[in-house]
Amino acid sequence: MKKIVKSLFVIMLVGVISLFYGMVAAQTYPTKPIRIIVPFAPGGSNDIIGRQIAARLTERLGKQVIVENRGGAGAVIGMELVANSEPDGYTLLLSGNAYTIAPSLYKLPYDPVKAFVPVARLGTGPAVLTIHPSVPVNSVKELIALAKQKPGKLICASVGVGTFNHLGAELFKIMAGVDFMIVQFKGGGPAAADQLGGHSQIMFGSLTLAMPHIKSEKLKALGVGGLKRSAVLPNVPTIAEAGVPGYESSIWWGIHAPAGTPKTIVDRLDKELAVILTSPETQKMFHDQGAEVDYMGPEEFGKFISAETAKWARVVKEGNIKAE
Repeated sequence: MKKIVKSLFVIMLVGVISLFYGMVAAQTYPTKPIRIIVPFAPGGSNDIIGRQIAARLTERLGKQVIVENRGGAGAVIGMELVANSEPDGYTLLLSGNAYTIAPSLYKLPYDPVKAFVPVARLGTGPAVLTIHPSVPVNSVKELIALAKQKPGKLICASVGVGTFNHLGAELFKIMAGVDFMIVQFKGGGPAAADQLGGHSQIMFGSLTLAMPHIKSEKLKALGVGGLKRSAVLPNVPTIAEAGVPGYESSIWWGIHAPAGTPKTIVDRLDKELAVILTSPETQKMFHDQGAEVDYMGPEEFGKFISAETAKWARVVKEGNIKAE
């Protein structure tokens, strides 16, 4: 009995000490520069958003927050780096769709459930379904009818296996009950060029990539993949309301930290990010990416991650998608 009481006392003491040090860490945090790992090459929307958030956090925290680009292997290289970092709040991950897609495509060198803790979701941007003007349709329903009339004949350009563009197209095929050929390209530029040339008829791309071509009428937007219409394309319906009920495919961005990061530090970061996301400058930055601020705190963000992971696992399985 005495041994049991002693063991319980030790466990309680360790818990109290851990809580004490966590509180002290949060009160003094940060005492040195913080890095945000962007698991993609410079120049894309992930990089742009990561750098803007880093600049705002620098102002709020009083310490330099820098971005490190660690691209490769479908974002797994950068995510592994963060998973193996000290859980002290000084290494963070700019997470996105790859975070919830990778577990279904790759044998990961980390446990995607246990390796990270969600801090906050920052924003979202819908995919946009575009077609080349030569395609004789003017709505999602007409595109579905044409695809059923010519199964496997229409070509959809994708920016790479396992990207949100690719899986957004696969999700559409599953939910609309149609079949078309998906051709993979090495990046958004080559994929867009192929569609602009009329070689690919369809694309599920980001608004950032598609907007200039939609405005110039070189491409036609049939629907957006969000739950609501986009502020930058208010006259374009959602794909769900245009003929595929329940469809949703959006790009999103968030912040994760290594598992074991003290809750007090996670809460501090969450609080600062929530304030940053209310600023006009930050909201304009998201708008310029064809997106919008869409904040979620740690608990809600965690539930979102679980739902997204399950959704894309189903798409990968039903589409028989294999990593290259």
